[in-house]
Amino acid sequence: MESLIQPFIDYLKFEKRYSEHTVRSYGDDLEAFFAFIRDGFGELGSGEISSSLVRSWLASLKDQGLSSRSINRKISTLKSFYKHQLRTGVLEKSPMTPVISPKISKRLPVYVEQRDTETLFSHMDFGDDWNGLTDRLLLSLLYQTGMRLNELVNLKAGQVDSGNRTLKVLGKGNKERIIPISPVLAAEIAEYSRRKLSDFEVPDRTYLLVGKSGKKLYSKYVYRAVKKYLGQVTTIDKKSPHVLRHTFATHLMNSGADLNSVKELLGHASLAATQVYTHNTIEKLKDVYKKAHPKA
Repeated sequence: MESLIQPFIDYLKFEKRYSEHTVRSYGDDLEAFFAFIRDGFGELGSGEISSSLVRSWLASLKDQGLSSRSINRKISTLKSFYKHQLRTGVLEKSPMTPVISPKISKRLPVYVEQRDTETLFSHMDFGDDWNGLTDRLLLSLLYQTGMRLNELVNLKAGQVDSGNRTLKVLGKGNKERIIPISPVLAAEIAEYSRRKLSDFEVPDRTYLLVGKSGKKLYSKYVYRAVKKYLGQVTTIDKKSPHVLRHTFATHLMNSGADLNSVKELLGHASLAATQVYTHNTIEKLKDVYKKAHPKA
Protein backbone atom coordinates (compact mmCIF):
# COMPACT_ATOMS: atom_id res chain seq x y z
CA MET A 1 0.00 0.00 0.00
CA GLU A 2 3.03 2.29 0.28
CA SER A 3 2.79 3.04 -3.45
CA LEU A 4 -0.77 4.30 -2.91
CA ILE A 5 -0.25 6.13 0.37
CA GLN A 6 2.77 8.18 -0.68
CA PRO A 7 1.09 9.94 -3.65
CA PHE A 8 -1.79 10.85 -1.33
CA ILE A 9 0.61 12.20 1.30
CA ASP A 10 2.37 14.24 -1.41
CA TYR A 11 -1.03 15.57 -2.52
CA LEU A 12 -1.80 16.72 1.03
CA LYS A 13 1.62 18.25 1.45
CA PHE A 14 2.15 20.02 -1.87
CA GLU A 15 -1.33 20.63 -3.28
CA LYS A 16 -3.51 21.01 -0.20
CA ARG A 17 -0.55 22.51 1.68
CA TYR A 18 -1.58 20.99 4.99
CA SER A 19 0.66 21.43 8.02
CA GLU A 20 3.33 18.88 8.86
CA HIS A 21 1.34 17.79 11.93
CA THR A 22 -1.85 17.22 9.89
CA VAL A 23 -0.03 15.30 7.16
CA ARG A 24 1.61 13.08 9.78
CA SER A 25 -1.78 12.36 11.37
CA TYR A 26 -3.23 11.30 8.01
CA GLY A 27 -0.24 9.05 7.40
CA ASP A 28 -0.45 7.44 10.84
CA ASP A 29 -4.19 6.73 10.38
CA LEU A 30 -3.64 5.10 6.99
CA GLU A 31 -0.72 2.99 8.21
CA ALA A 32 -2.79 1.77 11.18
CA PHE A 33 -5.73 0.90 8.92
CA PHE A 34 -3.71 -1.05 6.37
CA ALA A 35 -1.77 -2.82 9.14
CA PHE A 36 -5.13 -3.98 10.56
CA ILE A 37 -6.19 -5.26 7.12
CA ARG A 38 -2.86 -7.00 6.52
CA ASP A 39 -2.72 -8.66 9.95
CA GLY A 40 -6.32 -9.80 9.92
CA PHE A 41 -7.08 -10.53 6.29
CA GLY A 42 -3.76 -10.82 4.49
CA GLU A 43 -2.40 -8.77 1.61
CA LEU A 44 -5.41 -7.30 -0.20
CA GLY A 45 -5.42 -4.99 -3.15
CA SER A 46 -6.96 -1.54 -2.75
CA GLY A 47 -10.02 -2.64 -4.77
CA GLU A 48 -10.57 -5.66 -2.54
CA ILE A 49 -11.14 -3.66 0.64
CA SER A 50 -14.86 -3.48 1.36
CA SER A 51 -16.95 -1.28 3.62
CA SER A 52 -17.43 -4.25 5.98
CA LEU A 53 -13.64 -4.42 6.50
CA VAL A 54 -13.60 -0.69 7.21
CA ARG A 55 -16.38 -1.17 9.79
CA SER A 56 -14.40 -4.03 11.37
CA TRP A 57 -11.47 -1.68 11.89
CA LEU A 58 -13.71 1.03 13.34
CA ALA A 59 -15.32 -1.50 15.68
CA SER A 60 -11.86 -2.58 16.90
CA LEU A 61 -11.04 1.06 17.65
CA LYS A 62 -14.26 1.41 19.62
CA ASP A 63 -13.34 -1.72 21.60
CA GLN A 64 -9.98 -0.11 22.39
CA GLY A 65 -11.81 2.79 24.00
CA LEU A 66 -11.33 5.46 21.32
CA SER A 67 -13.84 8.28 21.49
CA SER A 68 -16.36 8.97 18.73
CA ARG A 69 -14.49 12.18 17.95
CA SER A 70 -11.22 10.28 17.36
CA ILE A 71 -12.98 7.64 15.28
CA ASN A 72 -14.60 10.35 13.16
CA ARG A 73 -11.18 11.78 12.43
CA LYS A 74 -9.99 8.40 11.16
CA ILE A 75 -13.13 8.06 9.02
CA SER A 76 -12.38 11.48 7.57
CA THR A 77 -8.84 10.32 6.73
CA LEU A 78 -10.12 7.24 4.89
CA LYS A 79 -12.77 9.23 3.03
CA SER A 80 -10.15 11.73 1.86
CA PHE A 81 -7.80 8.91 0.84
CA TYR A 82 -10.41 7.03 -1.19
CA LYS A 83 -11.71 10.23 -2.73
CA HIS A 84 -8.17 10.80 -3.98
CA GLN A 85 -8.09 7.23 -5.32
CA LEU A 86 -11.27 7.91 -7.30
CA ARG A 87 -9.98 11.22 -8.62
CA THR A 88 -6.72 9.69 -9.84
CA GLY A 89 -8.46 6.72 -11.45
CA VAL A 90 -7.01 4.04 -9.15
CA LEU A 91 -10.52 2.98 -8.05
CA GLU A 92 -13.98 3.22 -9.53
CA LYS A 93 -15.85 2.79 -6.26
CA SER A 94 -15.08 3.86 -2.69
CA PRO A 95 -15.68 1.48 0.25
CA MET A 96 -16.40 4.56 2.36
CA THR A 97 -19.73 5.42 0.68
CA PRO A 98 -21.90 3.33 3.08
CA VAL A 99 -19.82 4.15 6.17
CA ILE A 100 -21.63 6.53 8.55
CA SER A 101 -19.75 8.56 11.13
CA PRO A 102 -20.86 8.11 14.76
CA LYS A 103 -22.66 11.03 16.35
CA ILE A 104 -20.68 13.07 18.82
CA SER A 105 -21.93 15.38 21.50
CA LYS A 106 -21.20 19.02 20.84
CA ARG A 107 -18.74 20.54 23.28
CA LEU A 108 -18.93 24.24 23.91
CA PRO A 109 -15.54 25.93 23.67
CA VAL A 110 -13.91 26.56 27.05
CA TYR A 111 -13.08 30.21 27.61
CA VAL A 112 -11.86 32.59 30.32
CA GLU A 113 -14.38 34.99 31.85
CA GLN A 114 -13.84 38.65 31.01
CA ARG A 115 -13.28 39.63 34.64
CA ASP A 116 -10.48 37.05 34.80
CA THR A 117 -8.74 38.37 31.67
CA GLU A 118 -8.94 41.86 33.19
CA THR A 119 -7.24 40.51 36.31
CA LEU A 120 -4.60 38.83 34.16
CA PHE A 121 -3.57 41.94 32.25
CA SER A 122 -4.30 44.65 34.82
CA HIS A 123 -3.15 43.12 38.10
CA MET A 124 -0.74 40.29 37.31
CA ASP A 125 2.95 40.90 38.00
CA PHE A 126 4.93 39.47 35.10
CA GLY A 127 8.28 40.80 36.28
CA ASP A 128 10.80 43.00 34.49
CA ASP A 129 13.11 40.26 33.22
CA TRP A 130 13.04 38.96 29.64
CA ASN A 131 10.77 36.01 30.42
CA GLY A 132 8.24 38.30 32.07
CA LEU A 133 8.28 40.67 29.09
CA THR A 134 7.84 37.75 26.68
CA ASP A 135 5.10 36.10 28.74
CA ARG A 136 3.00 39.25 28.86
CA LEU A 137 3.34 39.88 25.13
CA LEU A 138 2.54 36.32 24.06
CA LEU A 139 -0.55 36.28 26.30
CA SER A 140 -1.63 39.66 24.91
CA LEU A 141 -1.18 38.45 21.33
CA LEU A 142 -3.13 35.24 21.90
CA TYR A 143 -6.01 36.99 23.63
CA GLN A 144 -6.18 40.14 21.51
CA THR A 145 -5.78 38.52 18.09
CA GLY A 146 -7.13 34.98 18.51
CA MET A 147 -4.20 33.54 16.61
CA ARG A 148 -3.28 29.87 16.86
CA LEU A 149 -0.19 28.64 18.73
CA ASN A 150 1.65 27.78 15.51
CA GLU A 151 0.81 31.19 14.06
CA LEU A 152 2.17 32.87 17.19
CA VAL A 153 5.55 31.14 17.37
CA ASN A 154 6.06 31.63 13.62
CA LEU A 155 5.01 35.29 13.61
CA LYS A 156 7.80 37.22 11.93
CA ALA A 157 8.90 40.71 12.81
CA GLY A 158 8.27 41.71 9.20
CA GLN A 159 4.61 40.72 9.53
CA VAL A 160 4.03 43.52 12.03
CA ASP A 161 2.78 46.75 10.40
CA SER A 162 3.15 49.28 13.18
CA GLY A 163 1.96 52.17 10.99
CA ASN A 164 -1.38 50.58 10.16
CA ARG A 165 -1.47 48.66 13.47
CA THR A 166 -2.04 45.28 11.85
CA LEU A 167 -0.48 41.81 11.86
CA LYS A 168 -0.21 39.63 8.76
CA VAL A 169 -0.77 36.08 9.99
CA LEU A 170 0.01 32.94 8.01
CA GLY A 171 -2.65 30.39 8.95
CA LYS A 172 -3.70 26.88 7.95
CA GLY A 173 -3.06 26.01 4.32
CA ASN A 174 -0.65 28.97 4.17
CA LYS A 175 -3.61 31.34 3.98
CA GLU A 176 -2.81 34.90 4.97
CA ARG A 177 -5.12 37.11 6.97
CA ILE A 178 -4.77 40.62 8.37
CA ILE A 179 -5.62 41.17 12.04
CA PRO A 180 -5.99 44.69 13.48
CA ILE A 181 -4.37 45.40 16.85
CA SER A 182 -4.94 48.08 19.45
CA PRO A 183 -2.60 51.07 19.92
CA VAL A 184 -1.59 49.64 23.32
CA LEU A 185 -0.63 46.26 21.84
CA ALA A 186 1.21 47.97 18.97
CA ALA A 187 3.23 49.96 21.49
CA GLU A 188 3.91 46.80 23.50
CA ILE A 189 5.25 45.07 20.38
CA ALA A 190 7.41 48.08 19.52
CA GLU A 191 8.92 48.18 23.02
CA TYR A 192 9.54 44.43 22.94
CA SER A 193 11.33 44.73 19.58
CA ARG A 194 13.45 47.61 20.90
CA ARG A 195 14.41 45.65 24.04
CA LYS A 196 15.25 42.58 21.95
CA LEU A 197 17.86 44.52 19.99
CA SER A 198 19.32 46.15 23.11
CA ASP A 199 19.29 43.11 25.45
CA PHE A 200 20.89 40.56 23.09
CA GLU A 201 24.09 40.72 21.09
CA VAL A 202 22.82 38.58 18.24
CA PRO A 203 19.05 38.07 18.62
CA ASP A 204 16.87 36.27 16.10
CA ARG A 205 15.72 39.13 13.88
CA THR A 206 13.39 37.01 11.76
CA TYR A 207 10.81 36.04 14.38
CA LEU A 208 9.09 38.46 16.73
CA LEU A 209 9.13 36.37 19.91
CA VAL A 210 12.38 34.98 21.31
CA GLY A 211 13.40 33.19 24.50
CA LYS A 212 16.00 34.32 27.01
CA SER A 213 18.75 32.96 24.71
CA GLY A 214 17.65 35.31 21.96
CA LYS A 215 16.50 32.41 19.78
CA LYS A 216 13.04 31.78 18.34
CA LEU A 217 10.42 30.85 20.94
CA TYR A 218 9.22 27.25 20.94
CA SER A 219 5.69 25.91 21.44
CA LYS A 220 6.30 24.18 24.79
CA TYR A 221 7.41 27.46 26.32
CA VAL A 222 4.14 29.10 25.26
CA TYR A 223 2.11 26.22 26.68
CA ARG A 224 3.88 26.46 30.03
CA ALA A 225 3.51 30.23 30.23
CA VAL A 226 -0.21 30.16 29.41
CA LYS A 227 -0.88 27.37 31.91
CA LYS A 228 1.09 29.18 34.61
CA TYR A 229 -0.69 32.52 34.33
CA LEU A 230 -4.19 31.26 33.59
CA GLY A 231 -3.85 29.02 36.63
CA GLN A 232 -3.55 32.16 38.75
CA VAL A 233 -6.74 33.85 37.51
CA THR A 234 -9.22 31.09 36.58
CA THR A 235 -10.37 27.68 37.80
CA ILE A 236 -11.27 26.23 34.36
CA ASP A 237 -9.79 22.76 33.82
CA LYS A 238 -8.19 23.40 30.45
CA LYS A 239 -5.55 26.10 30.29
CA SER A 240 -3.94 26.27 26.86
CA PRO A 241 -3.16 28.75 24.08
CA HIS A 242 -6.28 27.55 22.21
CA VAL A 243 -8.44 28.48 25.20
CA LEU A 244 -7.32 32.09 24.69
CA ARG A 245 -8.36 31.80 21.03
CA HIS A 246 -11.80 30.64 22.22
CA THR A 247 -11.82 33.50 24.72
CA PHE A 248 -11.01 36.06 22.01
CA ALA A 249 -13.93 34.85 19.86
CA THR A 250 -16.39 34.47 22.72
CA HIS A 251 -15.72 37.93 24.14
CA LEU A 252 -16.18 39.45 20.68
CA MET A 253 -19.49 37.62 20.21
CA ASN A 254 -20.70 38.53 23.69
CA SER A 255 -20.00 42.18 22.89
CA GLY A 256 -22.10 42.05 19.72
CA ALA A 257 -19.46 41.41 17.03
CA ASP A 258 -20.68 40.28 13.61
CA LEU A 259 -20.29 36.53 13.04
CA ASN A 260 -18.70 36.99 9.62
CA SER A 261 -16.15 39.41 11.05
CA VAL A 262 -15.18 36.94 13.79
CA LYS A 263 -14.84 34.24 11.11
CA GLU A 264 -12.38 36.41 9.16
CA LEU A 265 -10.38 37.31 12.26
CA LEU A 266 -10.06 33.64 13.25
CA GLY A 267 -9.19 32.52 9.71
CA HIS A 268 -11.98 29.95 9.54
CA ALA A 269 -12.77 28.49 6.12
CA SER A 270 -16.52 28.45 6.78
CA LEU A 271 -19.09 29.93 9.13
CA ALA A 272 -19.88 26.49 10.54
CA ALA A 273 -16.62 26.52 12.52
CA THR A 274 -17.37 29.98 13.92
CA GLN A 275 -21.02 29.39 14.81
CA VAL A 276 -20.03 27.31 17.84
CA TYR A 277 -19.31 30.61 19.61
CA THR A 278 -22.94 31.68 19.27
CA HIS A 279 -23.81 28.86 21.67
CA ASN A 280 -21.65 30.49 24.30
CA THR A 281 -23.44 33.77 23.65
CA ILE A 282 -26.84 32.09 24.04
CA GLU A 283 -25.71 30.54 27.33
CA LYS A 284 -24.71 34.03 28.48
CA LEU A 285 -28.14 35.37 27.52
CA LYS A 286 -29.83 32.52 29.38
CA ASP A 287 -27.81 33.35 32.47
CA VAL A 288 -28.77 37.03 32.26
CA TYR A 289 -32.42 36.08 31.77
CA LYS A 290 -32.43 33.72 34.76
CA LYS A 291 -30.86 36.35 37.01
CA ALA A 292 -32.90 39.33 35.83
CA HIS A 293 -36.41 38.22 34.86
CA PRO A 294 -38.97 37.88 37.65
CA LYS A 295 -40.56 34.80 36.05
CA ALA A 296 -37.30 33.08 35.03
